[in-house]
Amino acid sequence: MATAPYGSWASPITLDDLVKDAVGVGFSLATERFTYWTELRPAEGGRVALLRRPNDLDGPAEELIGRDFHVRTLAHEYGGIAFTVHADDTVYFSNFADQRLYRIGPEKGSTPEPITPEPPSPRSVRYAAPTPCPDGCHLVAVRERHPEPDDPARVVNDLVLLATDGSGEAVVLAEGHDFYGTPALSPDGTRVAWTSWDHPDMPWDDTELWEAELRPEAAAGDAAVHSPQRVAGGAGEGAGEGGQESVVQPRYAPDGRLHFISDRTGWWNLYRAEPDGAVTALAPMEADLGVPDWVFGMSSYAVLAGGTIVATWSEGGLGRLGMLSQGGAGFVPVETELTTFRLLRSAAGGSFVVGSAGSAATPEAIVQIRPGAGGSPADGARIVVVKASREVTVDPSYLSVPEPIEFPTERGLTAHALFYPPTNPDFEAPAGELPPLIVRSHGGPTAATTSLLSFEIQFWTSRGIGVVDVNYGGSTGYGRAYRDRLKGKWGVVDLDDCVNAARYLAGTGRADPDRLLIHGGSAGGYTTLCALTFRDVFAAGASYFGVGDAGALARDTHKFESRYLDSMIGPWPEARSLYEERSPVFHTDLLRTPMILFQGLEDKVVPPAQAEEMVRALDEKGVPHAYLAYEGEQHGFRKAENVRRTAEAELYFYGRVLGFTPADALEPVEIVHEEALASR
Repeated sequence: MATAPYGSWASPITLDDLVKDAVGVGFSLATERFTYWTELRPAEGGRVALLRRPNDLDGPAEELIGRDFHVRTLAHEYGGIAFTVHADDTVYFSNFADQRLYRIGPEKGSTPEPITPEPPSPRSVRYAAPTPCPDGCHLVAVRERHPEPDDPARVVNDLVLLATDGSGEAVVLAEGHDFYGTPALSPDGTRVAWTSWDHPDMPWDDTELWEAELRPEAAAGDAAVHSPQRVAGGAGEGAGEGGQESVVQPRYAPDGRLHFISDRTGWWNLYRAEPDGAVTALAPMEADLGVPDWVFGMSSYAVLAGGTIVATWSEGGLGRLGMLSQGGAGFVPVETELTTFRLLRSAAGGSFVVGSAGSAATPEAIVQIRPGAGGSPADGARIVVVKASREVTVDPSYLSVPEPIEFPTERGLTAHALFYPPTNPDFEAPAGELPPLIVRSHGGPTAATTSLLSFEIQFWTSRGIGVVDVNYGGSTGYGRAYRDRLKGKWGVVDLDDCVNAARYLAGTGRADPDRLLIHGGSAGGYTTLCALTFRDVFAAGASYFGVGDAGALARDTHKFESRYLDSMIGPWPEARSLYEERSPVFHTDLLRTPMILFQGLEDKVVPPAQAEEMVRALDEKGVPHAYLAYEGEQHGFRKAENVRRTAEAELYFYGRVLGFTPADALEPVEIVHEEALASR
C-alpha cells in the first residue's frame, strides 16, 4: 500500500468509466411475450433508445428504432414515460425531435409511423404517458400544447383520447385543471382514472384523484367519458394536516379495483377504492411508498394476477422491496442485497413485475421480480436481471459503501444523509491527514438521493475524497412533515442541513474542516451557490445549472414549476424582498469562495442567464472561478463528452484550489483570477 495525500490517489475508475459502455436504464413494460425498456445512451449524444427481450430471456435484446428516433417527451420539460405497448406488441412512443406520437408494428423491423399530426410550430404539442385501451384502437394520453412557445402562462394541459391509426381529432377527456398526471385504465377498458392539480400546488402538495366511465367508441357529439367522480384528494374527508392530500399513482388491479397512494396520514401509503365509495388502507406503515411526480410514470407498486401487491418503500435512505398477499396484514420483505427499486409495473397477465433495481455495488438494471411459490409470495421470490446499465469491471474493494447517517441540525432537529468514505486498497494517506469532503446537494429540491451505484461518486472516493449525499429537510422518503420542512424555507433549511452534514463529519474526524467542498445541480446548485455566498464553511464548490436568482426562476421558467416557489419562498412578486434576501446574485459583496459553474445552453428550466450573471459577479469581485457551457445540452448533461469533461474539470479545479495534484493526466481548465489562489 502506497502513501499519498488524499485527492492524489491513482484510481482504476477513469474518466472514460463514467460513460464507457454505460447506459441509463429507464422505464420498462412487459407483455406476455416481451419485456420492453428505454435506455439513455451518452455515447449517442444522449439519445433514448427503445429495446425489448423475450420474457424467458432466451435471446438477446433487440433495438426497435434506429438512430433517427429518440424516445423522449418534453411535457413538463422533465418528461417521463414516453412509450407504451399494447398486448399484441404494437408499440407507441413520443419522438424527441418533433414530439409526435409514433406507432411500430409488432413485426421485427417495422418502420415507425406517426399517429398524431405535425404540430403548428416545432415541439408545440407534446404527449406523455400514453396508455393503450384493450381494443388496441385508442390511446389515452396527457397532452401539453404551447400556443406561444415562449409564454408558459398560455401552456394548456389536458387528458385526451387518440385513435391509434392516426385518424380523427384528439378527443378531450378531462380539461380545466392546470395539470394532469399519468392516467390508468381498468383491465376491461370501461373506466379511466387520473390525477389533477392546480397552481400553486405541486403534485406532492395537493392533488385530486378522479375516475370516470370511458366510452372510446362514442358517436360524434357524445362524450367519451361519463359520470366523473372525485375519489380522493381536494381537501376531502381524508385530507391530512393543513387540508392537503397528495394522491399519486392510480393503478387498477386485475380484478378491476382501483388502488392509489395517499399521504393523508403523513406518509405516502397504499389505499384501495371500494365500490361503495369507501377507501381502505392497505398495510399502513410509517414509511413512504410514494415518490414525487417530477416526471410522468412514477410507479412504486404493482398488482399481480392473484392480488399480490409488490411494492418498494424507503427506510433510512435505503430502498426496501416487499410483497403483500391479498388479505395480508402487512408487507413481507423480500430478502435481497439490492437497496434501490424503481418504476415497478405488472406484466400483462400479472405473473411478474418489471422495473429497475440496484445497489451501491450493483449497477442499476432492468429486472423481473417473480414471486415465490411458498406460503408467502415473498418467500423464494426471484429478481432476474434482463439488462444491466453497465458492466462493472472494477474490483469491489475500490467501491465505497454508503453509511446512512443522522446528524443534528438547526432548531433541535435531525437530518439525514448517505456518507461515502474514501476507499482505495492501493493507498493510504500520510499520518494525521484528514480527507477532503464533497457535500452533494440533490436537485428538486423535493426529491431524494438514492444508494444506487454511482461512478460519479466512486470517481471521487477512489481518489481519496469523501462524499456525503445529503437528504436535507424537504427531501422525500421521511414522511410529509420532513418534506414540509422546506415550505417557506428554501435557501435556509437545505443550506443549514448541508452545512451541518459537513460540520458533523468534520467534528467526528472523518473530514478535514479546512477542505470542505460542496457540489449540486439545479436546486442543489442553488443550495451550493447559497453556501458559497452566505457561509464561510467551504473551501470551494461546483454549481451545475444552479439558480443564482430565485426571483428570475419564478419569472422565467416553464409552466410546471412556475408557481413552485410560492410555497418554497413566497408568492412572486409580493415576496420580492425575500427572494432577493436568499438569492446569491444580490449579495455579490459576500463572494470570496472559488467556484466552478457548468451550464447547458438549451436549458429551459434554469436558463443560462442564471449562470452568466453569477460569472459576471465573480469576475467583478476578483474571485477565482471557471465556467463551462455546453451547446446542445438541456437541464442535465446527457452527452458522453460533456459528462467526461465536467468531472475532469471539477477535479482539476479542486486540485488547484486545495493544493493537491491528481494522479490523472487532466486537460486544464481556465481559472479566471487564478492568481488570487496564492493568497488563500
